[in-house]
Amino acid sequence: MNKKMAYGMALVLLLVAPQLMYPVFLMKVLCFALFACAFNLLIGFTGLLSFGHAAFFGAAGYVSGVVLRDAGWSFEAGILAGVVVAAAIGFVMGSLAIRRQGIYFTMITLALAQMLYFVFLQAKFTGGEDGLQGVPRGKLFGVLDLGSDMAMYYVVLAICVAGFALIVRTIHSPFGQVLKAVKENEARAISLGYDVDKYKLLAFVLSAAIAGLAGATKTVVIGFETLTDAHWAMSGLVVLMTLVGGLGTLVGPIVGAVLIIALEDKLGDIGSWLAEVSHIEWFRTLGDSVTLVTGFIFIVCVLLFRKGIVGELAAAIGSKRGAASR
Repeated sequence: MNKKMAYGMALVLLLVAPQLMYPVFLMKVLCFALFACAFNLLIGFTGLLSFGHAAFFGAAGYVSGVVLRDAGWSFEAGILAGVVVAAAIGFVMGSLAIRRQGIYFTMITLALAQMLYFVFLQAKFTGGEDGLQGVPRGKLFGVLDLGSDMAMYYVVLAICVAGFALIVRTIHSPFGQVLKAVKENEARAISLGYDVDKYKLLAFVLSAAIAGLAGATKTVVIGFETLTDAHWAMSGLVVLMTLVGGLGTLVGPIVGAVLIIALEDKLGDIGSWLAEVSHIEWFRTLGDSVTLVTGFIFIVCVLLFRKGIVGELAAAIGSKRGAASR
């Protein structure tokens, strides 16, 4: 099965998914999958570990929520406003962070993101610890009422597919090839005449903008925005999604996002089912132990699946094909 056929089958499955599952849950998964893909563009294909991506995710959510609720902007303008603000923050943060490498780069992104978090905590327009509530969905192009979960789902699906397509196109473009070269051997890329810092900054801004797109869309879907989306723990969560799914793979972050978000939302139900089957009442407490379970999954992946779920599957398939061709 080639990639185009696999993508086509996945798209068909996504088109019929809201008939089988709760649309709001599916939209949440889609938004986090796009967020993880945006992060993977930076770390998986450029080699830059940002621990401040929650800043873009949360900032876009707050901006979109405010302009939609208080300024009466249209759905499209609200989403675009969030993306532009996220890209602008990414430009400022990236301009400062790319001056350093390795752990110093990571710590700068974390520090700047936490500064922004405390701004959101104190600012009046965010609602502080109460969050920004009552964000309307509005209408798409002033025609399609997005109050319907089914209508909203297909709009979110189109947004996320477009974002993913942009990432794929970027990776397979000459620009993407330079990013891969920077990741593999930065010194050699410099010796070939590439302005490495410029490419890093462009990748950082693009990743921030797509992360902002995911954050703004999620806020509109859920109808509110909280400090959780801008906290450093959210940056850690997207790192976890990417590593569990497969760092540097196209669909790995999507698989990781689906797994982690499904666990967060459905672990309590799974625990109740296990308690009924096994008659072990302890399983009913699993819903309160999401962090413990996700941490366990992370440890297992680090020890047994170094390349992530998708990475290990791809390696296994590649080795079988190599053995068959001999």
